Amino acid sequence: MAAGDHHLRLGSYLGDVSALSFLPSSPRPLLLAGTYLPLPPIPIPIPTLRSRSPTRRVHAGTGSELLVYDVDAARLLASFKVFDGVRVHGIQPRGSPPADGLTVAVFGERRAKLLRLRVDAGDDGGAVGVRLELEQRLPGFDHWVLDAGFLEVDGLLAIGLSDNSVALWDLTERVFVTRVNSPEKCLLYSMRMWGDSVKSLLVASGTILNEILIWKLVPWTLSSSLLCTDEVGAPAVENRENVRFSGNRYMAVHIGRLKEHEGSIFRISWSSDGSKFMSVSDDRSARMWMLSCQPQNFTNQAANIDNVDIIPKLTLFGHSARIWDCYISDSIVITAGEDCTCCIWDMDGKLIKMFKEHIGRGLWRCLYDPSSLVLITAGFDSAIKVHHLCNSFHDILEEKVVPDGLKYESEVFEISSPIVSGQYGPLDSKSEYVRCLHFVQENVLYVATNSGYLHHADLSDTNDVKWTDVIQVTEKAPIICMDVMTVHPDSLDKKDIVALGDGHGNVTIVRLTSGNIEPKVDLSFIWSAEKDRQLLGIYWCKSLECSHIFTADPRGVLKLWNIRNALYSNAHALTASQEVSLVAVFESPFGARIMCLDVSLQDEILIAGDKKGNIVAFPFHKTLAAHNSSGTQQKIPFCDRFKGAHGISSVTSVHITTSTSDDAQIHTTGGDGCICFFKYGRYVNNVEFVGMRQLKDLGTIQSIYADHVSDTQLVGTYAIGFTSADFVIWDLGNDAKMVQISCGGWRRPYSYYLGTVPEYQNCFAFVKDHSIHVRRHWAPAQDKKLLPQVLHTQFHGREVHSLCFIDPASYSHHEKSTNLWIATGCEDGTVRLTGHSASNAGRWCSSKMLGEHVGGSAVRDTCFITKTYTLIDKSCNSSGSSGNILVENEETTFLLISVGSKQVLTTWILQPRIVENRQVCSGGRDLDSKQSAECSDNGDSAVTFQWLSTHMPPKLTTNRLKAVHVKQNFEEGNSSAQPNLAIMDQMENDWRYLSVTAFLLKHPATKLTVCFAVVACSDATVILRALLLPSRLWFDVALLVPQASPVLVLRHIVDASSACSGDDVGNGDRYIIVSGSTDGTITLWDLTDTIHGFMQLVSETQPHMVIDCQKRPKTGRGSQGGRRRWRSLANNSVKKDSKQTLLPTENDLNASCVAAESSHEISGLEENEVITTTEDTTSSSYSCDVPEVQPMQTFSGVHQSGVNCLHVSEMERACPTTGMSSYCIISGGDDQAVQCFVFTLGSPQQSCSMNKASLNSPANGALTILSQHTVPSAHGSAVKGIWTDGVWAFSTGLDQRIRCWKMDPSGKFMEHSHVIISVPEPETLDVHHDRGRGKYHIAVAGRGMQMVEFSPRKDDSMEAA
Repeated sequence: MAAGDHHLRLGSYLGDVSALSFLPSSPRPLLLAGTYLPLPPIPIPIPTLRSRSPTRRVHAGTGSELLVYDVDAARLLASFKVFDGVRVHGIQPRGSPPADGLTVAVFGERRAKLLRLRVDAGDDGGAVGVRLELEQRLPGFDHWVLDAGFLEVDGLLAIGLSDNSVALWDLTERVFVTRVNSPEKCLLYSMRMWGDSVKSLLVASGTILNEILIWKLVPWTLSSSLLCTDEVGAPAVENRENVRFSGNRYMAVHIGRLKEHEGSIFRISWSSDGSKFMSVSDDRSARMWMLSCQPQNFTNQAANIDNVDIIPKLTLFGHSARIWDCYISDSIVITAGEDCTCCIWDMDGKLIKMFKEHIGRGLWRCLYDPSSLVLITAGFDSAIKVHHLCNSFHDILEEKVVPDGLKYESEVFEISSPIVSGQYGPLDSKSEYVRCLHFVQENVLYVATNSGYLHHADLSDTNDVKWTDVIQVTEKAPIICMDVMTVHPDSLDKKDIVALGDGHGNVTIVRLTSGNIEPKVDLSFIWSAEKDRQLLGIYWCKSLECSHIFTADPRGVLKLWNIRNALYSNAHALTASQEVSLVAVFESPFGARIMCLDVSLQDEILIAGDKKGNIVAFPFHKTLAAHNSSGTQQKIPFCDRFKGAHGISSVTSVHITTSTSDDAQIHTTGGDGCICFFKYGRYVNNVEFVGMRQLKDLGTIQSIYADHVSDTQLVGTYAIGFTSADFVIWDLGNDAKMVQISCGGWRRPYSYYLGTVPEYQNCFAFVKDHSIHVRRHWAPAQDKKLLPQVLHTQFHGREVHSLCFIDPASYSHHEKSTNLWIATGCEDGTVRLTGHSASNAGRWCSSKMLGEHVGGSAVRDTCFITKTYTLIDKSCNSSGSSGNILVENEETTFLLISVGSKQVLTTWILQPRIVENRQVCSGGRDLDSKQSAECSDNGDSAVTFQWLSTHMPPKLTTNRLKAVHVKQNFEEGNSSAQPNLAIMDQMENDWRYLSVTAFLLKHPATKLTVCFAVVACSDATVILRALLLPSRLWFDVALLVPQASPVLVLRHIVDASSACSGDDVGNGDRYIIVSGSTDGTITLWDLTDTIHGFMQLVSETQPHMVIDCQKRPKTGRGSQGGRRRWRSLANNSVKKDSKQTLLPTENDLNASCVAAESSHEISGLEENEVITTTEDTTSSSYSCDVPEVQPMQTFSGVHQSGVNCLHVSEMERACPTTGMSSYCIISGGDDQAVQCFVFTLGSPQQSCSMNKASLNSPANGALTILSQHTVPSAHGSAVKGIWTDGVWAFSTGLDQRIRCWKMDPSGKFMEHSHVIISVPEPETLDVHHDRGRGKYHIAVAGRGMQMVEFSPRKDDSMEAA
């Protein structure tokens, strides 16, 4: 390295975890973990169970680091860098730790080290300090290390190598004793050893030829040439002075060769006694093998070994992809695969449970402790998840799996109401059957039937269920709906108030109190709420307590009834029913049945969701809930509506969270498997979409359960729903499946009940075959400690293609913040916001998912917009302005833009506000790790993004209908016009966006802000689009031509250097786009006239006044996602001719506005049809009506192949001759070169026509090249990321190096230092310059992400400047 490389400091790596190990005999459970290597897929050993005590202190390895976790506290105790540029592949602790610490063998690639881990325990047994010391460094090997094991009897360390050999290291003398090669010399994918001495050592090798070789070491006193081989390149391993051990030499003797697998052997695992082992393979199978005799009976005589047989015992199929890891014990088998599933099997081959809680490329490792039933999994997504099998799968595990002292509190039983019991066969409308179920506590269930009966079931004794007939509604009408509210649930005066709605439109209220033997009916009354068969829903509302109740009919009408006087009166039923009064009527504009509702008295708002996915907001004045609100009924009009909140799927639940801000927070769930977040403005009375979270594992979400220990502290949130025919409880905080029960789906009657600790307290009942099936797991919460489910921060499960820093200036209280936030885009279509804590030893502290691109399309590039420029209109004669452009410092809008496959462009807006702890989820983002509290404590939870808009092309490609045709149809009143069916048959293309750059420009007169985004597509087109804020309207502004090759990278320059030169429009602001193409060309475009023309057009026509906008994104699961409008500037071209700018005519844009305005008059299905037609015909991304802009300058052959990365920066020193600002463009390509040139921009008159030039030409009209410099072999492989600020430059490539370059004012640069990173196949790089602390934070991502810190010396920075 260069002399100054001590300024580069490697930070933590966030990526796939592949090495897991329990720390034996620790006072508290600890975990060790490590990271997976890309290719070849070499497995990692798990500690032998015989040497493990029943503790759960775990080690983990990630990158070159060793992590130590306290499992019970879910706390990272310490992290240590073990190797330099070598990733950790395996961890093996040494038996019981001595008083002076535990010896741990850590290996990776061809390296192995012995480390001593010392844990200082506190008074409560918790670790207060962890230290790691280097004990022994083994010499380098000539092959990769696949396994390591301590032979305690002989004081040796056995090292298994990928050439099918075993090396023995003397732990005392610190020398190699011998190295024994198997006669079968072949490369291995896996090796596992078993035994505590050389005499008992068994070796199982998984070859690349789909075979498993079982062999062991036996003594041999013949020629030393047969003992070991002098491998070329491995002199450090062989030591002929130490080839003897106990007077014997050793040779390999084969026990068996197994050929049953049809793919490479990825993993082998021995049982604790060595009598059997498991193997998993590329063929998606797991096989169990058994030895014919116990390994303890083996002798060192080859003759006796020949009598050993290996018997195939079991073959398991159940994974849909390759299996990476396995575990075997005397009672269960566990497998983990590339399909991100972990399967638990019994010893007969029966699949006990399959769960999938990781994401991405695969689940690499599983670790199990049979003494405590703790299962730990880790995979590509960086998450380390803890499962307690006693909790998660208690209802199906065999009793023999359960260790002594552990008891399951799980019950599965069937019950049947006395009247329904004994009925079989087909049912009709007059048959007696169960219609409704409702749990009020774990042992009380209410059952309503088709004949109007209400039953109370006491489930305290499952063998003797006590049934009580509560009531039968009049005329034996069927009970259609039921809701129950419990009053004073924690006191002795607990009462259940049951509301029943029957088929005749009557509502029956029953008040029950708990008796000594059976419940007692205190009061019941009935009144007519609707006509026959018109009462479909009845709802209590917690905020109104039991004084008011809602009823719903099929036409979207809600009625609010005041029952307080009737409920608490002492009169008989007839008199009580007369005291029920209708207070208000709420009628939905959509005319669909209301399915759910919620009321906030503080915000005075009622939110209702209907069967067609819409939500409606009604004003709800506090007088409606007053005790004396029994006057004349009121018809309350709606104040706002949101069409298609859940597409065309039913809204299943609504919840309003009151906040201290001006907005009330709302979250809804629906049949589309999404949780949607809205905010309701108290003063503007409108509902605005904020964000969305989609749970792919749930087909429909019925409700959200939030567990609060207080009004302000949230413990956990859970989604309750169904997937196919199974009932599922999903932990949203840990992104883990808690409960899954096969029940036949959500259409049959069901009910659930969750306790204070849902992991251990949950009940579910459903109806099947005339019986009520109950599954109840109820353990005393005080006797069970809730295990946190996620130890390590969860990240993307696939390759990261782009990242960008979120400018700390956009944070709330950024002056107090010590965290940095990074937005990343991934191959799986997700965009995440990840926090890096500088105060917490430089660790990754949390990762939140912002959202997902439509259909999961891959994200290729991201862009964060930090500045908003204000355009000065000179017609206003503002004397306070000296130019055309100013940088706005107050009320700045911050946007995040991501682009990717299927030409999807998604925009998020930063909401710098403090997120309250009372919120269930904020803005659709989930905190994937409970360690995120480390970031939240600093107030950085205020970094919150809200979804703003999603831009997608139409499905039609070339011969689509023109926009003018649709406008004619609207103007002629033909609202049913449909596009040509032949054109509709064309399939959507597979083009993808490769890069994006954007900036914000504000018009002072109209107060409108326009986001100009330039996107490059894989079809070699580059287009300028405009997003009009806050109306969210998209316009196609210009097409940047010509392009012979696809553009890989885009950057922009906003030049305000001449803004102060006077009133000449030619010396105003400049908007320059820079691109790098696959043919090595760098091109510059001048978009100044185009942007000015569009801003003037928008100020004159104001299209946001008449055109509707998109309200929520599509989910890719059939959800329509509300309405959306994309507009191109039809027949509006901006042409350059004799310095004249021809502005688009006002009438052309007004035609679009008239067409959009007429669509508001259409309702229902016709409205959706017309909207779809307009969308598919007017949103031509590359229409011939879009004006074309020619390049101002093209530099060919800058790189010999593609320009992979490019960055633009303004130099600190202006041009010495002209005094104008100079800019630096630095680029990297597939040719491994880094290219840099410094230039100044010419006048706009000189950039009217395209100029082709080379970097060797000093003056090219449009710009002047001041200097140029090239480093031909900057990296050992393709350069993938680069950044510069004109003083320092940083680059990364496929050689896994970050190189720091020192630049001088002329643009010349030289390497200052470099460092090897842990990220395999890096693809992108970004840098944040912390000027206050004088540091550069470098983030690089690919298969994972890593942070590197660079602290230049002051003299270095001054010299470079």
